[in-house]
Amino acid sequence: MKIAKSPSFKDSFEKRGNEKLKSALERRLKLFVDDPFHKWLHNHPLKGEYAGHRSINITGDYRAIYIPDGSGCAIFIEFGTHDQLYGK
Repeated sequence: MKIAKSPSFKDSFEKRGNEKLKSALERRLKLFVDDPFHKWLHNHPLKGEYAGHRSINITGDYRAIYIPDGSGCAIFIEFGTHDQLYGK
């Protein structure tokens, strides 16, 4: 699986990320490239505002939202905690 990061994903990460989180993101994206449905990622479809998108776990609370483009590429569009992305 190939990945791309949208400008909004990069901005979201820059606002929230630190070195520990950056390392976790890199490990999870590498795992995603090798096996997008690895059990540690908890890859699942989203509903509502993000219908048609999917989410993976980066840490216990941080998520990355992506759009599968249908050609073997995932475009990551948002990054944040569960509450930041989906509200409380």
